[in-house]
Amino acid sequence: MTRPASTNDLRPSERQLMTAMSQLGFGRFEFLRVERGEVVLNPWPCMIRDVKFGLAANRNQHSADFELRKQVAEFFEYVRSVDAGEIRTLEVQNGLPFSMEIEQRSCTAGGRLHA
Repeated sequence: MTRPASTNDLRPSERQLMTAMSQLGFGRFEFLRVERGEVVLNPWPCMIRDVKFGLAANRNQHSADFELRKQVAEFFEYVRSVDAGEIRTLEVQNGLPFSMEIEQRSCTAGGRLHA
């Protein structure tokens, strides 16, 4: 799977999650399902907002198409490689994916994960 380079390369669900991350700013998503390489947003995952004091609000205003930040591109590239799983936590910092814990459900008999 190739890494998305711009918003034109994103699926509708990816675009929706990217917007939600930007609006969240700082915090995390919990229990976000992945099926056949795509995030499942129904039901909507739990969003936990971290409130930071003394920081200027970061309101990202974007045109319809723009180049993706490296973190966003890497996140969606990884998600697209997962057949089935659940992102236990997706940590967001300054509107960008920062880290995640993911349970991948498809394993071979030897215990190795499919990517």
